[in-house]
Amino acid sequence: MNRLPPLPALHTFLVTAQHCNFTRAGQQLHITQGAVSRQIAALEAHLGYPLFQRQARGLSLTREGLDWLPRVQQVFTLIEQGVREVAGHSSTLQLKAPTCVMRWLLPRLMQWQALRPEVPVELTTTVQHGVDLHREGFDAAVVYGAAPPQGLRAYKLFDEQLTPVCAPSLREGLPLLLQPQDLGEHMLLHPSRDERDWHAWLQAAGVTLSGRGHKQHFETLDMAMAMATQGTGVAIGDWALIGEDLRAGRLCTPFALRVMTGKGYYLVSQAKGLAPGLVELLAWLQACASTDPAYQYPAVKR
Repeated sequence: MNRLPPLPALHTFLVTAQHCNFTRAGQQLHITQGAVSRQIAALEAHLGYPLFQRQARGLSLTREGLDWLPRVQQVFTLIEQGVREVAGHSSTLQLKAPTCVMRWLLPRLMQWQALRPEVPVELTTTVQHGVDLHREGFDAAVVYGAAPPQGLRAYKLFDEQLTPVCAPSLREGLPLLLQPQDLGEHMLLHPSRDERDWHAWLQAAGVTLSGRGHKQHFETLDMAMAMATQGTGVAIGDWALIGEDLRAGRLCTPFALRVMTGKGYYLVSQAKGLAPGLVELLAWLQACASTDPAYQYPAVKR
C-alpha cells in the first residue's frame, strides 16, 4: 500500500496552485518562499512526478498538477464541511419561544438538561408568536397560531383551550365565584387589548356580564397569569399551559368549561439537515405534550 502524501504539503500545493507563485503562496501561508518551494519539491518527490513547471515569470501546473488540483480541493472541502457539522452537533441549541408558553416549556427544558446535559439548550423568549428561521438564526422555535409556517418541519404540541383561572384564595373568598355570572363582580385580567379570549369563553358559556366589574389589560398572557396568582382578579388562561401552577396551588380553575379557539402551539425547525441532538429534543418535547393530562381531555370547540 502506497504511503499517503502529508496533509500540510497538500495544503501548500492547493494554495500555490491558486496563485502559481511561491512568494504569494508563502504570504498566505505565513511561511517563507523557500519553505513553500521545499514543501512542493518534497511532495513531487513523494509522488514521483512534477506538479509545476518552473518558468522565468512564475509557475504553471503540469498535466499531473491539473489532475491533482480538483481532487485536493475536494479533500479540503470535505474537511471544512466536517468541521462545521461536528461543531454544529456539539454546540448549544438555540430555541425561541413566546412568553405565553414559558409556564409549560421551562420545566420541561430543565428536565431535558438533567437527562441530556451534553445537549445544552439556550432559550430566547419573545412576545412575538412567529419566527423566521432563515433570518433569525434559531435552530427551532415554538410558534402559536392556526397552523405552522409553510416550508418548515412542524411538531404539534397542543391546542389552545381557554378557561378562567384565579388564585385559590379568590375563589374561596368574597364576592362569590360559584358560577360564570359571578365574574361580573370580579376584576377580569385580559392578556390582550382586544379582549378576544374572554369574549370567546363568555360566549361559549352563554354569559353576558353586567359590566359592573373592573378589568385590567396586559401585553402578554404570562403577565395576566402572574397577576392572577396574586389574587388580583380572574385571568383567562390556557388549560395546556397552567399545569405547573395548578399542581403548585398557585392557581385554580373555578369552572370546568374549556373552549378551543382553533389555534395551537407548534414546534418548528428547518425541514432537513438537523443535528441529531435537535431531532431528539423536538421529538422529546412533542412526547411530553402528547402525554400531558391537559392535552388529553376534550374541550368545547368554539
